[in-house]
Amino acid sequence: MDGAVWVLIGAILFVGSHFLMSHPLRAGLVERWGEGPFLILYSLVSVLTFGLLFAAFWLAPATAPWWPVGDVLWALVTAVMLVASILFVGAFMGGNPAFPNPTARDRAAPEPRGAFRITRHPMLWGIGLWGLCHMIIMPTTANIVFAGAMAFLALVGAALQDRKKAKLQPQLWGEWSRRTSYWPFTRGVVWPGWAPLLVGLVLWLAATWAHMPLAGWPAGIWRWIA
Repeated sequence: MDGAVWVLIGAILFVGSHFLMSHPLRAGLVERWGEGPFLILYSLVSVLTFGLLFAAFWLAPATAPWWPVGDVLWALVTAVMLVASILFVGAFMGGNPAFPNPTARDRAAPEPRGAFRITRHPMLWGIGLWGLCHMIIMPTTANIVFAGAMAFLALVGAALQDRKKAKLQPQLWGEWSRRTSYWPFTRGVVWPGWAPLLVGLVLWLAATWAHMPLAGWPAGIWRWIA
């Protein structure tokens, strides 16, 4: 069987189990086993299925790229990855009052801060942009499936989170959703703050540099200066 097919199977198992256990199966499993055992099961399934996906991707034979990749695409992806890095680290700095919590009471939603002013899902958009960028810059079949699965899980998962939050905490979610947006920068170009910018810059530089020892080829600005 072609290596990319195994990557596809791994992607279906990883993404499918995540969506099933996060949404239609969650309530029944929590009611039967309790929140703690469910979270243990959820974590084990996630680790196992991601391990299968990554192993299939790592072992998949190299194939010809679907399209040529030159400096223009590299420059575009390098810039977008900086934005993705800022969003990702910003998710841990601004606070998300609408995080699902079935036992919480509705309360007033604060004004969005930092990266949450750009999108209410900065971490998931960071992961989603990572996946999209890696599909563009490494367009082999196995990588398109692997990176595409990560992007799909992040961005579709963000939309499904919105629906869950609206049911769990309708008042809080109503206020939070009016002050934030799913799509980045739909409320204009806003300043995320110095902390996300600087930490995101460090992450971007370190992660792109790490491609050299880990993957054997330079990425980001190191492609031109290494």
